[in-house]
Amino acid sequence: MLTASTRAFLGVDRSATGRAWVSRLADDRLALAIAQREGLPEIVARVLAGRGVAPEDCAAYLAPSIKTLMPDPRVVTDMEKAATRVAQAIMAGEKIAVFGDYDVDGATSSALLQRFFRAAGSELRIYIPDRIREGYGPNAPALLRLKQEGIGLVITVDCGTMAHKALGLAADAGLPSIVVDHHQAEPALPPAYALVNPNRLDDDSGLGQLAAVGVAFLFVVATNRALREAGWYATRPEPDLMQWLDLVALGTICDVVPLAGLNRAFVVQGLRVMARRQNIGLAALSDVARMNGAPVPYHCGFLLGPRVNAGGRVGKADLGARLLTTENAEEARAIAEELNVMNAERQAIEAQVLEEALAQVDARLAAARANALPPIIVASGRGWHPGVIGIVASRLKDKYERPSLVLAFDEKGEGKGSGRSLTGVDLGRAVTAALEAGLLVNGGGHAMAAGLTLREDKLDALEDFLAKRLADDVAVASEARALKLDGALSARGATRELYELLQQAGPYGAGNAEPRFAMPSVRVVKADVVGKDHVRCILTGEDGGRIKAIAFRAATTPLGAVLMDRGSGLLHVAGRLSADDWQNRRDVQLTIEDAVPTRDAAP
Repeated sequence: MLTASTRAFLGVDRSATGRAWVSRLADDRLALAIAQREGLPEIVARVLAGRGVAPEDCAAYLAPSIKTLMPDPRVVTDMEKAATRVAQAIMAGEKIAVFGDYDVDGATSSALLQRFFRAAGSELRIYIPDRIREGYGPNAPALLRLKQEGIGLVITVDCGTMAHKALGLAADAGLPSIVVDHHQAEPALPPAYALVNPNRLDDDSGLGQLAAVGVAFLFVVATNRALREAGWYATRPEPDLMQWLDLVALGTICDVVPLAGLNRAFVVQGLRVMARRQNIGLAALSDVARMNGAPVPYHCGFLLGPRVNAGGRVGKADLGARLLTTENAEEARAIAEELNVMNAERQAIEAQVLEEALAQVDARLAAARANALPPIIVASGRGWHPGVIGIVASRLKDKYERPSLVLAFDEKGEGKGSGRSLTGVDLGRAVTAALEAGLLVNGGGHAMAAGLTLREDKLDALEDFLAKRLADDVAVASEARALKLDGALSARGATRELYELLQQAGPYGAGNAEPRFAMPSVRVVKADVVGKDHVRCILTGEDGGRIKAIAFRAATTPLGAVLMDRGSGLLHVAGRLSADDWQNRRDVQLTIEDAVPTRDAAP
């Protein structure tokens, strides 16, 4: 049972960042029922109960099974039509190409298809467009070049749903297409032979939360079944599709889709496959990124994903897909090292654009003299590198806690934009609506992210359109911005053993937040700035326990000021436990998300 003082503590209503701290703790009886039924430690049971997991569902939640959660792929509209056509093409020896997006979701989807085709006895040409020269999605010149190469069928992955003109021109030239995507769709669909997308408006499969690589995996399952039923495997071994779940897990995590249901099963099983290091390219990238321990979502999202992405952002667009498909260890190592260098270059470019974007936004906010932030944050610049605007948009979203859109304009006045959103604010649908309203040259996306192309003279109108459309949803999301806590811990009680117990309720990510705890009445005995504006601390509690802690990108924020102020006295801090495996030590640290001096805390 929680003590009355702990319950009162969880009601802290002022903090360094102005957030309320509220408890996500469920009824004590529910947590107790879970603990007794599953034989779990009480704190793990509380985390599960706080996420709405019923006692009777705990076993399936703790061990998500693809076999149990995987639907018949044919529930997705056009899936059977697409799988039958591709199976026939494989058996006929038809030349096929996959046209993929240049991000991690696109690279993993492209690699998954190529590995499947190879295992099924066919070849697949991968084409990834150059972000700068070709922009996002299928473009007619590239498709027509593929036609000239003798390609008889093109499959688009993680793109294509909005490519009406390009796919239409390809079809007119005799090149049919199959779209495998997950982005929001308009009522009017492009002239593809088949469009496999659980987010098309006439699809009722209920699988709209899948990343593109998840949809691609369903497509592989359906195509494999079509080949089996046609007798294709009578004289050749049928591939084991589960061996490629590492790619599915990587794309799913990096596209920040909710880790619930089938997505969660993909990630749990995929991380186990990844730990076996069977993919030579992923193994090489893990080594270059100095990844320690068994892979977890953090490794995918912050170490592997950015490096796979780096080629598409600032270098060669197809490097990520090439890395994920190579069977040559020497080539894998060379590509991994090249991506590592490109990632460092990307970080430098990103830092410059972010600095300029922050200055621009702060100047606009100061000039407006408004008491509240606008519903959407917009920043734009000429000469900004289009490859980093999505990351900068994410940084702005985190700082201002508003959907954010960053645009890079060229000398001709055409801009590429990338946006990131908050939970509960569907930016993809808003961008699609702006396209339908004639404000954009192109655009689309999903709830949490979107991309677009527009003329500079439409920027003000677009900002006004998005602000009006998103205002109500942003207001609701802002009211729910409280820091939700799973309980309170002492510095001495925050152990590696506790961290590993909590992993039983993982993996954590979008839609399944890592457990967040309050650590009451601690003192900062050491604090300094490390890396790029991170505040590193050592905290000590009233029980004499000590714990290392870090607040990322906090040096110039109110949170950083509180942590660096030796006169703050005792603090209540809130954050998440993370593993500290540096130099093979097995320790734990606290990632601080908020803090409040005890003198300002609610009684």
